[in-house]
Amino acid sequence: MDPKIINLIGNGILESLYMTIISTLASYLIGLPLGIILTLTNSKKGLYPNKAIYRVLDVIINVGRSVPFLILMVAIIPLTRLVVGTAIGASATIVPLTVAAIPFIARLVEQSLDEVEHGVIEAAEAMGASPRQIIVHVYLKEAMPSLILGATIALTTILGYSAMAGFVGGGGLGAIAINYGFYRYDKLIMLITVVLLVIIVIVFQNTGLWINKKYDHRHQ
Repeated sequence: MDPKIINLIGNGILESLYMTIISTLASYLIGLPLGIILTLTNSKKGLYPNKAIYRVLDVIINVGRSVPFLILMVAIIPLTRLVVGTAIGASATIVPLTVAAIPFIARLVEQSLDEVEHGVIEAAEAMGASPRQIIVHVYLKEAMPSLILGATIALTTILGYSAMAGFVGGGGLGAIAINYGFYRYDKLIMLITVVLLVIIVIVFQNTGLWINKKYDHRHQ
């Protein structure tokens, strides 16, 4: 294979990892607090039941999750240009990836925190734990294995989004698959990029499962 193509694919791998990891971290900065607020304001078993706040956030998150990524990516081009100065390339793709992942992550976090037994929370309250202590030392600590699995799902989902971004000027392996594999009818490059994406997904999944076992006290 042409050394230029090999170098191109190598850069594509790095760009895909860069977009996926940075977008995941950025989206958790907003998605994690949103998931916590959803859990706390849940009228059934939240620490601070508030139907108004919960319903507003619930609607926003449901709407955000229902917008197809490619449409979202095109719709927020002005925001992308405002943030990074361009709408094309790996760095530009991080903006729509983050926006798309925030509602998805918020819901994953809410589901993970909902799995924490209410009796454990009540025991912490009875012992005089503050709301912050309950959130950090009860909710997040007890839900850590589930949160790790959720993060693994988020990584693989965002990686898939990053590949789709190749259709509208994104970088990474997705752009290579589209520009060289699809438009130039190079089946070998298409196959290589698909295989590499599958390998990255497997690595993400296995790493997440390994970390999950380290944190899951139920298997210790």
